[in-house]
Amino acid sequence: MTDAPLPGRDSGGDDVVGAEPVMGTVVSFRVRPGVAGPPAARRAVDEASGRLHELDAVFSTWLPDSPMSRVRRGALSLGEAPKEIAEALAVCEEIRDAAGGWFDPWAMPGGVDPTGMAKGWIVEQALAQVRAAGVEAALLNAGGDVAGFGGTGGGPWRVGIRHPWRRDALAGVVALESAVATSGSYERGAHLVDPRSRQPVVACASATVCGPSLAWCDGLATALAVGGEAVLARLEALPGYEGYLIELDGTERATTAMPFVPAPGTTRDLGTPASH
Repeated sequence: MTDAPLPGRDSGGDDVVGAEPVMGTVVSFRVRPGVAGPPAARRAVDEASGRLHELDAVFSTWLPDSPMSRVRRGALSLGEAPKEIAEALAVCEEIRDAAGGWFDPWAMPGGVDPTGMAKGWIVEQALAQVRAAGVEAALLNAGGDVAGFGGTGGGPWRVGIRHPWRRDALAGVVALESAVATSGSYERGAHLVDPRSRQPVVACASATVCGPSLAWCDGLATALAVGGEAVLARLEALPGYEGYLIELDGTERATTAMPFVPAPGTTRDLGTPASH
């Protein structure tokens, strides 16, 4: 899970904030109105919240009659489904290729399942709606999938990466230009599936990816959490994306340009998993 934002200079006392329960989590909004004004920012948050619910109803794999569930079991073709499903699956295909197959919605039990990037894709659509309102800056956090633009008055948004086995500490802090997503086993256990064995796997403690697209960060973080160093090497060669991996024994690995920043209270001494 990624926590955002951290306190910093010019934290934005006039920001419009909100929290919307959706997708099995809570999506938090922080919007700096700028010249658009607070009423426009509030409308943008309300409209983006509505869009989150619309897309959740489309992509939910928990609702048996959702379009995504019907596509999965072959009761609805892509041509008959809402266009957003085909759009998201096209992005999934690109991420699958970039990740060397370590992210593969077509290898999931029960039929194609884009869950490994769908939350990021949906939040990205909501952020685009907020941006279109002409506000100065915004940050959306969906339980660890974080996207934003504009930053704080003192620089980029700063996002804390939760320590995998110490709830009161951070493993690190990154400067967010566009998006960051974290995947791991510390909260939900073996919820990830290895697309090669098609079995649940716990391969790392935490995997974080930063980059320009939250959908891509989400899918690549899923891949990194499953594929480990093999995916980290791919991220090193993928323009615009950086990765940070905490292995089960506490070993840390990161791409060379991972945008870590110092922050008060941050610890890079992860200790050992036994302290969990």
